Amino acid sequence: MNPEPQTIEDVAPVLVRACKYDGRLHRQWPARLLRHEEPLIVVAGVFSQAVHHPQLGLIARGTMSTEYFWTDRWYNVFRFAAPDGQLCSFYCNINLPPRFDGRTLTFVDLDIDVLVAPDFSYRILDEDEFAAHARRYQYPPAVRRGTRRALAQLLALITARSFPFTQT
Repeated sequence: MNPEPQTIEDVAPVLVRACKYDGRLHRQWPARLLRHEEPLIVVAGVFSQAVHHPQLGLIARGTMSTEYFWTDRWYNVFRFAAPDGQLCSFYCNINLPPRFDGRTLTFVDLDIDVLVAPDFSYRILDEDEFAAHARRYQYPPAVRRGTRRALAQLLALITARSFPFTQT
């Protein structure tokens, strides 16, 4: 019988890759697999250096990110916590359902994001970027509809404080 992992370093490494609709890599980062029970995949990471993010501001070194992906949903949810564990925010991406091969988790970012404060107020971000990329990459009608449907589903989860927004 294997003992339970004791720290984030004890669990399997995963590479998370965010791509644009044309397939080009947008960002990638290392994480650790915490849970994989289809359709849910949960990974975690720790920022090894401070990062300035256009919507989140300064993400301090040591900030912890717990990232929730579903292979049957068009969004993901990142829970950012300070090094002391206090919730900083949730950051949600609208995306095509991810692919996961056990080592690499890849998703296509569809531009629209939702920033959720600790009090569960939220802001929808980058709708202008979605409109520009929809034209540039010629998003099919099904992708445009799926994006809007995913945004509505995500906002309903936030408002109801349903998983993973149950964690404070």
